[in-house]
Amino acid sequence: MITRIILFIIGFMLMVIGMSYIIVYSNLLTFGYTFKEYLEYLISRYECWYFIIGLLIIIVIIFRREKNSDKRI
Repeated sequence: MITRIILFIIGFMLMVIGMSYIIVYSNLLTFGYTFKEYLEYLISRYECWYFIIGLLIIIVIIFRREKNSDKRI
């Protein structure tokens, strides 16, 4: 149970870091980048992948079934 909580916190922190970079890089749209160029730039930056990695960690933690030995009565 404690590992699920720790992994959830790590996933949440990765999502926050990734989303903050996505918001910072949204200033590129004001410099004349098109939305397609903006998305291509986001895909090429590893900082923005933190959001996707964190989201996947949280999804796995939420929907993973507990083992029978982990359940308490």
